[in-house]
Amino acid sequence: MNISLVFASLTSTRTETVLSEASTAADKMRVSADAVVKHPLQNEWSFWMFTNREKDNWEANLVEMVSFDTVEDYWCLYHHMKTPSELDKGQDYLVFKKGIRPMWEDMGNKSGGRWLLMLDGVKPGYMDSIWSDVVLLLIGVNFEHSDEINGVVVNIRDKNKISIWMRSINRKAIVEVGRKLRVRFRLPCRIHFYKHNSSTALYSF
Repeated sequence: MNISLVFASLTSTRTETVLSEASTAADKMRVSADAVVKHPLQNEWSFWMFTNREKDNWEANLVEMVSFDTVEDYWCLYHHMKTPSELDKGQDYLVFKKGIRPMWEDMGNKSGGRWLLMLDGVKPGYMDSIWSDVVLLLIGVNFEHSDEINGVVVNIRDKNKISIWMRSINRKAIVEVGRKLRVRFRLPCRIHFYKHNSSTALYSF
């Protein structure tokens, strides 16, 4: 679904609280579709959140929060959510094309892999900047072979990381996306591409 409302909070450690607060904010801050000229994105995207609650299995901890398909709806979401560095350890943000679940087993992902950016030693503000820029590149179709990219994930752990998920292991697409990431963000360490469910890097920059 499209978002025509603003979420005041999407990042409580209790998903039930997040949904309740978001609903309350929606009633107070609804944006009139007639009053705003919106610019459609090429694809519709879903914003997901993962919160590690030990009592639940992995899938139960993963919640699709909202979908968006215009520039304005994305910025509405962006300006009313916490940055990745403000999340608790064990939480993730995930932005994927609508209809693709952010898990290896999904039909859209199972033949692909991911570029992994390890953010050891990277300052929190820079991690937030990388996340924001990657999402904008993705939804704005500013990557070569954007059709090969399914989504992006930021994991908040002892060692934070961002991964860009690709739907296949098309060498040309993988290499061009990896080079762009490496040049754009000038990370202090190499980045690696892994096929899903594999610990062996296929490509590195």
